[in-house]
Formats: sequence, structure tokens, C-alpha cells
Amino acid sequence: RSGRARGAMGRNMACVVLCLAASLASGSAALVAKGTAEDVGVQLVQSRATPPDWQDLWEAALDQLPWVIDLRRELHQHPELMYNEKWTSDRIASALEELGVSFTRGWAVNTKHAELAAKGLKSGEGGTGIVAEIGTGQPPCVLLRADIDALPIKESPGLVPFASENPGEMHACGHDAHTAMLLGAAALLKDQEKQGAINGTVRLIWQPAEEGGAGGKRMVEEGVISKFPPVQAAFGFHQWPFEPLGVVAARPGTMMAAAELFDITIHGKGGHAAMPHHVIDPIVTAAQVVSGIQAITSRETSPLVPAVVSVTMLRAGDAYNVIPDGATIAGTLRSLSKDQLERLRTRLSDVVHAVAGAHQCNASISWSPDAYPPTVNDPSLLAWVQDIAAEASTEGKVKIIEPTMGGEDFSFLAQEVPSVFFALGQGEHGWTGIAQDGSEFGPLDTTVTVHNSKFVLNEGVLRRGMALHAHLALQRLHHLLEEPAGGSQRAGQ
Repeated sequence: RSGRARGAMGRNMACVVLCLAASLASGSAALVAKGTAEDVGVQLVQSRATPPDWQDLWEAALDQLPWVIDLRRELHQHPELMYNEKWTSDRIASALEELGVSFTRGWAVNTKHAELAAKGLKSGEGGTGIVAEIGTGQPPCVLLRADIDALPIKESPGLVPFASENPGEMHACGHDAHTAMLLGAAALLKDQEKQGAINGTVRLIWQPAEEGGAGGKRMVEEGVISKFPPVQAAFGFHQWPFEPLGVVAARPGTMMAAAELFDITIHGKGGHAAMPHHVIDPIVTAAQVVSGIQAITSRETSPLVPAVVSVTMLRAGDAYNVIPDGATIAGTLRSLSKDQLERLRTRLSDVVHAVAGAHQCNASISWSPDAYPPTVNDPSLLAWVQDIAAEASTEGKVKIIEPTMGGEDFSFLAQEVPSVFFALGQGEHGWTGIAQDGSEFGPLDTTVTVHNSKFVLNEGVLRRGMALHAHLALQRLHHLLEEPAGGSQRAGQ
């Protein structure tokens, strides 16, 4: 499993230059006459390790691929929901121990359990995050991140021979692949560490509760960015069924949306359905609220400014002849900026209370425990990294894609340090996998969208992901070491 790179890849060279200076100027004679002598100047100049090239890492990743595929399939069979990823965390720790990588556990403690429960979201105690470090333990430091949680979705039967064994839970967003790719990258980086070829520290984090639990924010609060050596750049990936296998994509600026959840409760006065004049009907009011808040995007927001107000749940009553006391409405807001998200929140609140008041009802609104900010790719860092990441793409370039209104809690890292979040294409209409017994399964459609019971991961993305993780980290560390002191960290230059 060592996957050692070939040739002279990454050899750390050092040269010792002995500078012997003896002044022949007239003043030097006076110094000698006084019985003084200058110390011999000895300067040790440590040359920086040259990072391996992409092809070396690509070939080394092939050596790691069999066990990475096996591990990904194990993870797929054992999906776990936010802050409850205990089996997953143990499996990651076991793999790191086998690789000889040092790590710490207990990250991302769930401090919002009650708030998540109030939203009907199941969550565990947390502490399932893992942070590993490879390299010198000294600056500079680059962070690589993977998310580890699954979704409350029942996997469609008969898709793969390693289907979920946890009823009603599924890796339908590819986090099992993200986890495995980063473990593969850890193996590649550990080999580089053994050769003295890492110019600093690579911090690898496996983060729980991306799917609505803000696990990334918890890890930032616990110091995953600020701990020594402090992180100077961060990279993350998401498998992307919307692009063909082999494509590496991103965009400068906002890549993914800010996201907020809302629960609206309409408080009326219930009674007999045959005597509506004796009640204050919360259902009629709720219907008007649903219609009214749609105008926030259709009539108050420029059609050139992306914004989403979606109602996804409406609940009221449990009898045919009873008008209930209340009704609830729930949904999500999305925008491509924090300011725009705040405007949507404000206007939704205004409309809800005004409509409820007009119908003699009261209303209350609760929001997410942690709204997700937009995921913003640092333009300067992306400009620097484009040629490096392009080597990993079958198109020979980083494809610039449109932003998506999906949310992503890598955004909490990107708020703190220059970061780039990539989309790794995995789309293929007829992907065929190889089972453990050597038989084929498929063909399967890996263009099916995420959060779908028929989502299938194209395992062809794994090798590219693990090699690209290592490539980005090693190249950025080398660049940061060469960077003149006093340069702007936020600029990513």
C-alpha cells in the first residue's frame, strides 16, 4: 500500500556552503594587530523539496486504488447521519493507523442538538470528526477536507452489490467517496513525508454533519484553522454527476449558495368546520402566506439576481370536520450572497407577519441553528491553481461552471482562509463496476443527481480525487515557502 512515486520524485536535497572570508583591506590589518579575528561565517542553506509532478502522483494513486475502492464500498454499506458517524469515524481512524499517519479525534462536538431536534432533524452527540497531519509540523500549512455523513434516504434496491445495510440511510451525496479519496491522498502524502518531500504541513480533516448540521462550523470554532501551524489555504472537492467523468470544474467567487431553513407557525382559533364564522382559520391564512412569500422573488428581486424561496412542507389538522388551532409551513431560502440572504429573511418575516395579521392570526418563525454562508472560491487562489488542477482534467483545463443554489458547509472554512472548492465530474450513462468476486455489475447511470435514491458513484473518480488532493497540497506548500515574507494571505498570492 505504500504507492511510492517513481524516479527522483520529491528528493529533499541540502547543500552546505562554507563561506570563508578574509579581508585584505587596510582596516583588516589593524584588526589582526589588536589580536581580534572575525568568526568564520558558516551559512546552512536548505533547498526546498521539489514536489512530484502530476503524472508521478497519478501513477502512485493507481497502486492505492484497490484498497481505496474496497474502503469506499465499506463506507457505502454503513451510512450514518449527522453527528452520529461513529462507525465511520472508527473506520477512518483504523485506516490512518495502518498508514502510520498521526491524528486526533473528538472534533465537531454537536452543540446544537436541541435546535436541530426542534427542526425535526436527527443528530447524535458528534465528536466524530478527525484531524490528521502529515509533513514537518511547521508552517506553511494547507488544509484538505472531506465530509463523512449520509442522508435519511432509502437506497433503491438492486443498484450495487454493496448497498446500505442501515435502513433508511444512504450515501446519496458521495460523501463515502470524499472520505475514501482523502484517505488515499493520505497514503500518497505519507510516502512523500518519508522521502522528506513535504515543504510544511498538510492538515487533513474528515468532517461530520455537512448535511444541515454545520459540522464545518463546529470544527472552525474548535480551532481546526487557527491551531499551530495555522492554515494558509484550503481545498475541497465534491463529486459532480452533472459533468462527465474526468472533468475538473470550479468558478471564481461564489460557487455554491447561502442557505437558510425556516419554520413558520400560524396561530389561529380552531372549531367546528361547519361553523367557520366562529373560528380564525389558520389554514386559509397559511395558504395566503405561501402565495405571498413567492412574490419576494418574482416581484421584488431582479431576475438577474439568483434567489430562491421554496415552501417544501405544509401541515395542518387531522380531522375532516375540525378546523385546527394552527398550521405550519417550512422551506428554504437560497441566495449567492450573505446580504441577499439577509434581505430574503427580512422580507419573508415582514410578509408572514403582515398576512397573518390581516387574517387575525399570529405567526412565529424559527430559523436554522446555523445558516450556511455562500461557498466562495478565492479568485486569486483559483487563478494560481488553475494550471495545476488542469493537469488532472481530461479536458486539460479547469472548466468554469455556473454557480449552483445548493449549499455546502465547506463555506465555513472558506470564510476563514483562501480556499477553492472543486467539482469532480463523475457522469457516465453506462458505468460498469467490478464486484469482489470479479463479476460485473451495471451498466449504471452515474449522471443521476445527488440526494436521490438511485444515485450511484462512479468509482472512476476516486483515483483522480486522491491524486489531485495530494497534488494541490504539495504544490501550494511549495509556493507558500517560496512566497516573499509579508505577502497577503487573503489574496492567495
